Amino acid sequence: MMISYVIEVFVGLAGGLAVGSGFVAFITVLGIIPRLVQLSKSKEFLQLYEWAVILGALFGIFISFSHISVQAPIFIEMIWGLLHGIFIGMLAAALTEVLNVFPILAKRMRLDQKIELLVLAIVFGKIIGSLFQWVIYVR
Repeated sequence: MMISYVIEVFVGLAGGLAVGSGFVAFITVLGIIPRLVQLSKSKEFLQLYEWAVILGALFGIFISFSHISVQAPIFIEMIWGLLHGIFIGMLAAALTEVLNVFPILAKRMRLDQKIELLVLAIVFGKIIGSLFQWVIYVR
């Protein structure tokens, strides 16, 4: 019985190490933190950004594995959702920047001179899709 617990702990730690290493490698390859520092001209806060990522990952792990339920006012939940949206947006922007998705897509769609329209179409498509999901589909 005890050996099965030891094996479970070992497999769990190994899996967590693999996933965590993959996440850190993904964030590093995309260069989100250096790009954030470059755009915001806040090199003096670089170590703070790094600690924010580390503590955010640890907090996410803790919340995922614990049975804690956080009851917060709607205003706090709105801020929480906004921060999640900012993170996902920055992740998507970094990924498209690394892969040069927009220039390739614009060239294939023959919209070389109108790349701003392509970006706006994607943004409004995401907004309309999200509104449809939450207003009509989730009821």
